[in-house]
Amino acid sequence: MLLAEDDRAIRHALERALTLEGYRVTAVADGVEALAQAHRTPPDVLVLDVMMPGIDGLQVCRVLRAEGDRTPILMLTALVETQDRIAGLDAGADDYVVKPFDVEEVFARLRALLRRTSESNGAAAPVDVPKQPAPETSGRLVEAAGLRMDPQARRVWRGARELELTRTEFELLELLVRNAGIVLDHSTIYDRIWGYDFGPGSKNLAVYVGYLRRKLDEPGAPQLIHTVRGVGYVLRED
Repeated sequence: MLLAEDDRAIRHALERALTLEGYRVTAVADGVEALAQAHRTPPDVLVLDVMMPGIDGLQVCRVLRAEGDRTPILMLTALVETQDRIAGLDAGADDYVVKPFDVEEVFARLRALLRRTSESNGAAAPVDVPKQPAPETSGRLVEAAGLRMDPQARRVWRGARELELTRTEFELLELLVRNAGIVLDHSTIYDRIWGYDFGPGSKNLAVYVGYLRRKLDEPGAPQLIHTVRGVGYVLRED
């Protein structure tokens, strides 16, 4: 694991906690060191502070993604506005934790990222929900509501347009597509995507759904992801 955090106290405390949790941690103090270390010894996962001097965490993320590096990235941020979080997702981050954070939340998100990475060569299984007609499949493609997904290649299209999705966005959309027409509650989605229910106060899921909608929606076309207030979300083409 590569940890990049310019605050010395936070860096040392998090490095100790992660080491005690069983991770092999390389800790650096800025984005320049992070890029150099990532190129020298590619890690299994990166934990990047957003606001670092010189090259910040967002720039590190953009450089790695531009190079084709798909290593999962967890961002640490003191910025709480939705637009700030979206900037991290747009840079290619897979998840984020807002400071001040509970270290157990960091552990949970890392476990989820690493679990999904280890399963990335196989298709995610549908959750245990009431039986409904399965979405149409053709070969290795999964299709529903005008979307086509190739889980093995991690590609998705709406009509002829291919969508560029982060790892977490793809897995959230795949879960919805494989359960098209079924309302999935918040706790079920958190469990399948993050492996941990962050509670009713978390805005994590809403942020990812909002960002998916930005990429999915087209002028004059029906919205695909619908909110069922107080329950969760459903994929359907109305």
